[in-house]
Amino acid sequence: TLSWKQSTHYDNKAGIIVNCVDCHLPPEGIDYVYAKAVTGMRDVYGKVFKDSADFNWSQKSQLEFAKAHVYKASCIHCHTNIFPRQLSQKGGDAHVYYDQNKETMRCINCHLHVGHFIEKPEEDLSVPEMKKLYTAAAVVDSFKNFTETIPNSYIYFNMVAIPKGEFTIGSPIDEEFRQDDEGPQKKIKIDPFWIGEIEVTWDEYQQFMKETGKEGRSEDQYAMIASGKKLDGITGPTPPYGNPGQGWGKGKFPAITMTHFAATVYCEWLSEKTGKKYRLPTEAEWEYACRGNKSGAYFFEGDPDDYSSETFLNNIFGADTSIINSYLIYKENSGFRTHLPNKVKANPFGLKNMLGNVKEFCSDFYSENIYSTYTDGQLNPKGPSAGDEKVVRGGSFKSDAADLRIAARDRTNLKGWMFTDPQVPKSRWWYSDCKDVGFRVVCEFENK
Repeated sequence: TLSWKQSTHYDNKAGIIVNCVDCHLPPEGIDYVYAKAVTGMRDVYGKVFKDSADFNWSQKSQLEFAKAHVYKASCIHCHTNIFPRQLSQKGGDAHVYYDQNKETMRCINCHLHVGHFIEKPEEDLSVPEMKKLYTAAAVVDSFKNFTETIPNSYIYFNMVAIPKGEFTIGSPIDEEFRQDDEGPQKKIKIDPFWIGEIEVTWDEYQQFMKETGKEGRSEDQYAMIASGKKLDGITGPTPPYGNPGQGWGKGKFPAITMTHFAATVYCEWLSEKTGKKYRLPTEAEWEYACRGNKSGAYFFEGDPDDYSSETFLNNIFGADTSIINSYLIYKENSGFRTHLPNKVKANPFGLKNMLGNVKEFCSDFYSENIYSTYTDGQLNPKGPSAGDEKVVRGGSFKSDAADLRIAARDRTNLKGWMFTDPQVPKSRWWYSDCKDVGFRVVCEFENK
């Protein structure tokens, strides 16, 4: 109850005290009676069979779970006027957007934390005090692992040399939890390249924001482009609508919630800063690097039905997670948030978090049947030439082990991931409804 009494809903400026039932039960009628009965039985069950000390309150307070315990009708019952005089311009824009989408929009999409106080760190997009100022990018004169340094910053990160080779892309038809878009399998050849040891961190991404970010909103940049005016140099993100880091930590934590467009611009900026050719990995490069010359569902011992909570027995008795927990951050060990890269072991190529922690962008457009267009022995396939969504790989801290198989494919969801953003046009830099996507970079190898 302490977090409730500290919230903006409890004893607010108008002198109104909001009680638990005002939010966590419908306001009246048969819905109220039914919800009260269900909630009561659930509370009794929890009191008898569960230990409240084991509850992950941080996880339960996130939107995916809160939707089941907060009623839209209750919000509307109390807040009959959503355009009060003291409403800010930003709030007014958001409420107009809600009014236009009230059939599908929930109040808690934006007002998630008003009922229970959650102490969040100040949103600080500045770069921490420099420990060592690098004056030049790394000099690379051979194909081996190297540490990249960003000039005029303290930022450095490790790049791993991935040798050329051949592998079989996709999954066999008898692999547990296989999806249709994972086949048919084809033998693919890959040229050598470098790839980030870990996902791009907030330290790295905030340096990009510091040097390229622009005040104002995305429509200002759209207007300049439409008018034929050139943006000065590489123009970076406008300020985020909310807290892109979710209060989980910055520094070496993976940067998240940026759009695929933003990740692409980051690579352009990094190329300009270092004099090398950085970009997002192709889907084929990503899978080749993830496998590390392994052909199974994972690059470590075990099968999907050993680890997935979706199997009947594992759902009842729990899965044996002793092996998978040392390699992956996923829904069974994440606490429903991102983690630092030192929490897991590397794959055979020396890469961390290729599976789990955050999903990773690839450069390819997504096509369900793209593998059928490849030929055995094809070199460096790059996917279709056009499409609506981009490939996303690797799963995240929210994923079940079944979705963390190396061959498992995913895609961006532009409409769904931008649903809550009320801006017109919506931000080209930040997703408002996806907090488990990030990326890692590839550096091209030119054998001169």
